Amino acid sequence: MILVTGATGHLGGSVIRHLLKRVPADQISALVRDEAKAIKLKEYGIAIRVGDYHHPASLSAAFRNVDKILLVSTNDYNDRLSQHKNVIDAAAANGVGHLVYTGVSIKNPTASVLHGHMKDHFLTEDYLKASGMNYTFMRHNLYAEMIPFYLGNQVLEKGIVFPAGEGRIPFALRDEMGEANANILTSRGHENRSYNIANETAWSFQDMADILSALAGKEVSYTSLGHEDYIDSLKAAGLPELRIRAASLFSAAMRNGDFTLPGNELESLLGRKPTGLDTYLQRAYFGG
Repeated sequence: MILVTGATGHLGGSVIRHLLKRVPADQISALVRDEAKAIKLKEYGIAIRVGDYHHPASLSAAFRNVDKILLVSTNDYNDRLSQHKNVIDAAAANGVGHLVYTGVSIKNPTASVLHGHMKDHFLTEDYLKASGMNYTFMRHNLYAEMIPFYLGNQVLEKGIVFPAGEGRIPFALRDEMGEANANILTSRGHENRSYNIANETAWSFQDMADILSALAGKEVSYTSLGHEDYIDSLKAAGLPELRIRAASLFSAAMRNGDFTLPGNELESLLGRKPTGLDTYLQRAYFGG
């Protein structure tokens, strides 16, 4: 039995869709906090296990007779590590043989401006290693699907205004990352290994502007805004403080090259080349 946490979220949902192409539904279970949000999963024939990261007893009950778990990392920066530890402890206590963890791909994490945000991922990896279970670390780079948030709704009219400098990012589709996770869960030979889940090419925001220019048939400019000016623009747009802080840190990390870790492991896990930036931008801004 394969269990997927975060099953009603974007990544967890993608993993389940791809699992259904590879194994029967009765071999898949989904961990959710609210069973009412899992109606579609039930329709697929997937077993619903109700559990809460904050309540170890609920996790222990949910993990019975499970062979593999995909732990989709939480977005709770205030309490992420303790939640992950509860999942790992419950899995180990129930004899789960293999736990796959979705972490982060970033250069020199202790030196990154994102260290405070990202350190829990690496502490989770250390804790999982010490648990004695077989593990696989799926270190995800940035989702291509986040690009419209960085570029805004009027990018074709106003150009790209973003403080990433010349930083390059190997953006990959979240759904292809989900497919790679599903392939790991349904094949052998991945125990106690780490994978850099990223595209084989890293693109700058100037590259993005050039691609959009070619697609639009007109110039789409790129202006690397000053960092403080960028923060002021987010405040003027009415974004909440926590979102402004996250956007500020991520843009600084992009400018510093923290995400410049392209590779071919995603291609290997998919059995084909990942979707490129030009194809994604065509779909996102021009349809098709």
